[in-house]
Amino acid sequence: MLRTMRAAFIERLGAPDEIRCADFPDPRPGPTDVLVEVTATTVNPVDTFVRSGVFRTPLPLPFVVGRDLVGTVLEAGPGAPGFAPGDRVWCNSLGHGGRQGAAAERAAVPGDRLYHLPPGVDAETAVTVLHPAGTAYLALGTHARVRPGETVLVAGAAGNVGGALVALAVDAGARVVGTASAGDAAYVRSLGAAEVLDYRDPELAGRLRAACPAGVDVYVDSFGTNDLTGAVELLAPRGRIVLLAGVTARPVFPVGPFYMKDASVLGFVISHATTAQLAAAAHTINRLLASGGLRPRRTEHVPLGALAEAHHRMERGELRGMRLVVHP
Repeated sequence: MLRTMRAAFIERLGAPDEIRCADFPDPRPGPTDVLVEVTATTVNPVDTFVRSGVFRTPLPLPFVVGRDLVGTVLEAGPGAPGFAPGDRVWCNSLGHGGRQGAAAERAAVPGDRLYHLPPGVDAETAVTVLHPAGTAYLALGTHARVRPGETVLVAGAAGNVGGALVALAVDAGARVVGTASAGDAAYVRSLGAAEVLDYRDPELAGRLRAACPAGVDVYVDSFGTNDLTGAVELLAPRGRIVLLAGVTARPVFPVGPFYMKDASVLGFVISHATTAQLAAAAHTINRLLASGGLRPRRTEHVPLGALAEAHHRMERGELRGMRLVVHP
């Protein structure tokens, strides 16, 4: 008899209303997979891109949505050494590339995409930071190669990815300047930013120049506006701009000033990260989870059956600074 579980899935690409929550065939793990009982998952912007077809990736239909999970190992294949039943684990790279997602009672996770959760770390806290922190690590460590003593400017520093960028840049020894609303300034400073400027300030450009007199070594806009004219103006010689948000943005690019600074533009999506890059990110994420250096600002708990509405809220922009904890 076919065993089933409860899952949130789609049968075709489309709007959030395509998500159904119903019985779904149990995962059938292969020899290099680990079967995980899911404790919690969450919703990321990329989940809406996959569900809608904005981000094209191989999908097995019907398709369980979701990237991230924290859970407990039920069984591990012979080709997934290091995992045993009862281990608390996490993953932030399901739900694309032909892999079923995390929004289910159980998931089969490739062993090379699964990591142990540090002792004492709360599962619900962890699941909220896995994707933003992974994105931030790839931006700063993998692509920009930020170094101690450099200046990092984070535009949109109070958001989920923005806050992770601040925390990881500070951890890397950089001086961080952030832009956010005036009401969010105290929060961004609590993450370690040296200065926080109001993005609505009509004098923002001048204040940024004053705050970064030697220029900005790494410029990251987590909000997705991607003002490249302003970014290039602020760059120090050999500065780097990292693009990771703003799928519809079409900014003007000031070519002359850019190449005169020997600068670089680096773009990436977490979906294209290699397993080696994700593992390097996981090492830093686990260290900061264990020390309390990564934490969500605000959370809301929702049941699996509310995932369609959660996708609607994400697309309406109602979840900025909020992380959902979804329980199967």
